Amino acid sequence: MLKEHVKLLIIGSGPAGYTAAIYAARAELKPVMYAGLQPGGQLTETTEVENYPGYPEGIQGPEMMMEFKAQAERFGTDVRDGLATEAYLNETPKRVVIEDKAEITADSVIISTGASAKWLGLESEERLKSGGVSACAVCDGFFYRGQDVVVVGAGDSACEEAMYLAKLCKSVTMLVRRDEFRASKIMANRTVATDNITVLYNTETVEVLGEQVVEGVRIKNNQTNEESTLEATGFFVAIGHKPNTDIFKGQLNMDDVGYLDVEPGSTKTNIEGVYAAGDCADKDYRQAVTAAGTGCMAALDAERWLADKGIH
Repeated sequence: MLKEHVKLLIIGSGPAGYTAAIYAARAELKPVMYAGLQPGGQLTETTEVENYPGYPEGIQGPEMMMEFKAQAERFGTDVRDGLATEAYLNETPKRVVIEDKAEITADSVIISTGASAKWLGLESEERLKSGGVSACAVCDGFFYRGQDVVVVGAGDSACEEAMYLAKLCKSVTMLVRRDEFRASKIMANRTVATDNITVLYNTETVEVLGEQVVEGVRIKNNQTNEESTLEATGFFVAIGHKPNTDIFKGQLNMDDVGYLDVEPGSTKTNIEGVYAAGDCADKDYRQAVTAAGTGCMAALDAERWLADKGIH
């Protein structure tokens, strides 16, 4: 097993990790990045990205992440494949195990492990992820202007997604598995009061229909077991996200879902020299541009901390 000491270790990639790497490398911190289970993050599952500044004609998500990576490597970031499986952040220096490949000690660590969208687990859902199945209305809703879409979910996030889509789409049908929302009363009331949102209670998805793109959804009423078909061109799953932070439990402060706590206005965690950027610490915005912004902040926070400690 490789054993190595580095000044700055970045765990995870995506917009947050790559941006942190760009800033850290330019500051001559010689960052080493382990890209994680999904190098490039959730954007590698996205097709067209039109809401990131600097791409007036839009760009494919995987291509965008390749450009981020290339820019980080241009300034000297050592980007490696591998998943962090153990972390001992209370030690000095911090120690991280990368599968059975390496044991890295680091003066400072930036965590940018992201969050994974929860899915229904349907074969048709997986097959059509690049053809109309999405977990982000803000990211992809624009492509469905004037069309009929379906939203699955019953919480506040699902209501927010549905109301956002209602401003753009001809109609929004919400599928709620139980006989009531899990959302707050105010969010549920706003959703039900929106003219072009229809809520179907006690309803589950059986299959997303379509060969190359979404053409409809086969649904089932849980009380009667009756199945029917909805016509739709977009299928939005809003049943939550899970931050990829399990290996940090018991060390870093986090909420009950697993989002890392940071000091307001910074990326500092409760452990000195450890910083969190991107979706692993952001349950509200979850956008590429906000992730990149916190990646910049994390690199600057780490650079200042290392300088204060006299680590060169």
